[in-house]
Amino acid sequence: MRLLLAILFPPLVFFTIWRPFQGIFCMILWMTIIGWPVAAIWAVYALSQYRNEEMRRDMEYGRRYSRY
Repeated sequence: MRLLLAILFPPLVFFTIWRPFQGIFCMILWMTIIGWPVAAIWAVYALSQYRNEEMRRDMEYGRRYSRY
């Protein structure tokens, strides 16, 4: 769902992953015809980085609180 949102409405993705200043800058970029593909690629990249951070945090939490 967020990936489709990243392609169609790139600024909204930044607000959903708690990066409002990047969202505002992306919104300005998104308003131009030439900047729209760049904004979409940037949003997809930021979303993938956010997912990697989330997985890394979950793995670290599991390692820290596991029995063995």
